[in-house]
Amino acid sequence: MEKNKNIKIVALNKKAAFNYFLSDFLECGIVLLGTEIKSVREGGLSLSDSYIVFKNHEAYIVNMNIAPYKKGNIFNHDSLRSRKLLLHKKELEKLEAEVIQGGYTLVPTKAYLTKGKCKLEIALAKGKKLYDKREEKKQKDDEREIASNLKKFNNR
Repeated sequence: MEKNKNIKIVALNKKAAFNYFLSDFLECGIVLLGTEIKSVREGGLSLSDSYIVFKNHEAYIVNMNIAPYKKGNIFNHDSLRSRKLLLHKKELEKLEAEVIQGGYTLVPTKAYLTKGKCKLEIALAKGKKLYDKREEKKQKDDEREIASNLKKFNNR
């Protein structure tokens, strides 16, 4: 993904990086209703526990929560409905093959607004074991401790 100054990050999925080994990041669009995009612009989007499934050679995001729009009255949407993802046919075929044959799953990592449109960053994910998570936590703690000691040493 190219670096663009006109990007406003709406939601991050921090649990994805903790629970999975992530690879092959890809940007895609989402099919949203009018009240949904208004709610997203207000920051009412959550990616926790969401994942991507394939139905009839199309990708859908499941469990992505978009809060109801406050001024939407009767036109409001179901907050947990499945939403279609906009991907090219070759990208869909490649991802579907990886999920079926490679034992991967697709998870969203980030949602953002660019040029008035809501985009989603998705990644192929392979599940981490408990010992992988412990090792990563230990490594982060060690890095934090080293940085703290360097800061103390430099202040003397």
